[in-house]
Amino acid sequence: MKVFRAAITLSLALLLALPLAAQKKAAQKNERLVFTPQWTAQAQFAGYYAALDKGFYAQEGLDVVIEHPNASRSAIDRVRRNQSHITTLPVTQAIEAIDHGVKLVNILQTSMNSSLMIVSRRGANPLSQKGATVSCFRAGYSQLAKCMAQDKNLQYQWIESAGMLNLFIPGAVDASLAMSYNEYLQFLQTGIIDRNPNIVFRFRDNGYNIQEDGLYMTREEYEKNPERARKFARASMKGWEWVAEHPDEAMEIVMNHVRRNHIATNPIIQRLMLEEILDLMEDYGTGLREYELREDMFNQAVLFLMRGGIIKNQHTIKELLP
Repeated sequence: MKVFRAAITLSLALLLALPLAAQKKAAQKNERLVFTPQWTAQAQFAGYYAALDKGFYAQEGLDVVIEHPNASRSAIDRVRRNQSHITTLPVTQAIEAIDHGVKLVNILQTSMNSSLMIVSRRGANPLSQKGATVSCFRAGYSQLAKCMAQDKNLQYQWIESAGMLNLFIPGAVDASLAMSYNEYLQFLQTGIIDRNPNIVFRFRDNGYNIQEDGLYMTREEYEKNPERARKFARASMKGWEWVAEHPDEAMEIVMNHVRRNHIATNPIIQRLMLEEILDLMEDYGTGLREYELREDMFNQAVLFLMRGGIIKNQHTIKELLP
C-alpha cells in the first residue's frame, strides 16, 4: 500500500512539472472513466468535483464522468454490474462486501476518522436509553452502530429510514443515527436540538473510531489497468488538497454540482459539511491527511463486525490492497 501511495506522490510531482503544452497534448486521448460516489451530490465529495472541474483528471489523461446513484441502484451495485468503474465506500461496508464475495481494491483512503453519532431526541444520553427506537440508514453506515449497541446490550429497536429528518423532527423515534457532517448539522439547523454533548454518542471518541470513505474498484477492474487507478487516485488526492487550500472557491464548485443534480440543500449546510469532512480527513495525532487505509482500524472493524454477526469470515487488510 505504501509503495502504491509513493507511486502516486512521485507521479503527481512529475505531472505538476510538465509544461502546460505537454499536459494538453497528453489530455487529447483521454480514457473514459465513470465514478459513482455513494450518495447524492454534496460537499462530502468536494475533492472529486474539484479534480473534475479544475482539470486534474484531464491532466492525467482521464475523461471522468461523475454519475450519482439513485433510489433503484446503489453505488456498489453499479460497480458490481460494471456500470461504474469506481465508487466511494466506508471501510465497514467494503468489509461486508468482500465477506459476500465481492473482491474490491482500495485505491485511496480519504477518511481518517468516524463521523458516526447517535443523537437523542429526548434530551438524554443515548447510552441511557435502553430499548429505545433508533432510526438508522438502510445501508452503509449502520453496521458499526448495531455492533456497538449489541456490545453494550442496549436492545435498541432499529427503524430503517431513507431520511433521518422524517422521523426525528416529529419525535417518531427516541434517537437517530447521524453523520457529524450531514444529519447532525440538519438536526441543529432545525432548532430541535442544540450542541449539548450529553445527548450525543460520538463513535470516534468512544472506542469505535473506524475510517469511513475511501475509493474502491473491483479487483477485476483494477487489474485491467492499475496505472489508470493510480491516475484517478492521485488526481483525486490533488483535488482534495486543492479544496483544503481554496475552500471558498471549492464551495462554488460544490453548489454548482448540487444545483445540477437538483439537490434540496443550502450553502450554510454545505459549508459546515465541507469543514467537518476536511477535519475528519486529518489524523488527530499528527494533523496530517495521510490517505492511507489503517491496518489497526481495519482489524478493529473486522472484530466488531464478526462479533455483531454482520460478517462470517475473518479478513485481512491485504484483501483490499492493490
